[in-house]
Amino acid sequence: MGGELKGTAAESGALSSPGQAAPSSANRDREPRSGTPLVGARVDDRTISLPAPTQPGVQSPERTGVPGRFTDVGDGKESRPEISPATLRLAIAGGGTGGHVVPGLHLLDHLQAGLQDPRELAAAGVPDAEGSGAVQLEDLLWFHSGRRAEDRCLAELDAHPSAPRLERMVLEIEPEGGGAPNLRRLSRRMIPAFRKARRALLQHRSQVLLGLGGFTTAPATLAARSLGIPVVLLEINATAGKATRTLGPICQRVLHAWRETLPPGREGAKHQLVGPPVAPRFEAPEDREEAQREAKDDLGFDPDRPLLVVLGGSQGALGLNSFVRSNVSYLLGSGVQVLHQVGPGRRTEGATNLEGYAAIEYLDDVWLALVAADGVLCRGGASTLAEIGAMETPAWVVPYPHHADGHQERNARQLAGGVRIVEEQDLDHGRCEELVRFLGAEGALERDRMRSHLRAAVPPDAATRVWGELSQLAASRA
Repeated sequence: MGGELKGTAAESGALSSPGQAAPSSANRDREPRSGTPLVGARVDDRTISLPAPTQPGVQSPERTGVPGRFTDVGDGKESRPEISPATLRLAIAGGGTGGHVVPGLHLLDHLQAGLQDPRELAAAGVPDAEGSGAVQLEDLLWFHSGRRAEDRCLAELDAHPSAPRLERMVLEIEPEGGGAPNLRRLSRRMIPAFRKARRALLQHRSQVLLGLGGFTTAPATLAARSLGIPVVLLEINATAGKATRTLGPICQRVLHAWRETLPPGREGAKHQLVGPPVAPRFEAPEDREEAQREAKDDLGFDPDRPLLVVLGGSQGALGLNSFVRSNVSYLLGSGVQVLHQVGPGRRTEGATNLEGYAAIEYLDDVWLALVAADGVLCRGGASTLAEIGAMETPAWVVPYPHHADGHQERNARQLAGGVRIVEEQDLDHGRCEELVRFLGAEGALERDRMRSHLRAAVPPDAATRVWGELSQLAASRA
């Protein structure tokens, strides 16, 4: 496993460095190339990261229903939309972190893959979908904050086949370098951002706005409503964010990824449980063992040794990086290989590249990494957990400890039984020894049990339902 890489990151398309455009979804959906390993040599100062496990069987006391189970998503068929055959002129507002961007990219991937086929809509229970025609995206306007982390995610939009006419527009709400604006800045920037968004919506003749969260959602939503444009909010976290709480009353739809955020007794036409949308590629392989061996080989790892994938999210995670760096010698000495995503500009927080270890700043092909992984160590971002659930990959989840609302822990609890929740303060050498046992033969039965829990955690038709709502509201303005 030592020695030179068989190909550079730029050649392989599996990895990308800061400043490079991320590969298009067409590139992401290619068959993985062999001969592009990450292990055994330096990888252009880049790093990767994993998801973290959660405690099984934890039920939130505030809501009825089973966390993460969508056997009842189909209730209330009378409120499901018909799909208009007309083309769709869509605006999206979302940015700040990958979690406010990635769900939108997953939705676009469904259009590219043709998952909006009327027969599939009918199979998902959408009434009269057979005669409705497919969703065709004619125009896309995406409002975002301009942070570096979201730029990496959004770069692939420029060549996305589902968006023939695209404009990305920064609404200057956040301070330089990102972060939450204070009240003074928010009040000063809101009106100019509102006017900028309003002009853009008029120019693009947008029919409906999809809000994904983040501070840019506020001026975009207010601008859309001032023009009579319907707004759909997608709440991807298990704790309702500020956008959902403050803007929900003036929006036409609020779509919830998890039952946890549904207002008690108000599920219906406006508040709907749809599940978290993930790209169509994110489904567990039929022959898991063979697919896993091939994926490990494609990434340059030994197919016969367990692989830990560490995912720190779009901005990286210092706590995970420190844990891996401190324990990498023990992990490798115990036979565990490590694929470590450290986050943009955080290469020095990872370990030096050793045989069986690879560090990278940004991981473009998450799907391939999740196929290869025996287990994941990660933060509790909603998009990461949705991908883990869809791929049925056992994970240890380490929620970010400084969020006031604790939403990452709540996110992880939606996959109860399929992940193990570990507090960051408990990431010590003893926990590392436990992780090695979990990833090896001793943990095989537990991993199988976790996969069975994850099998029902993420519904396969979430994207179809979201597109259905968007199309119905757009048709109402035609």
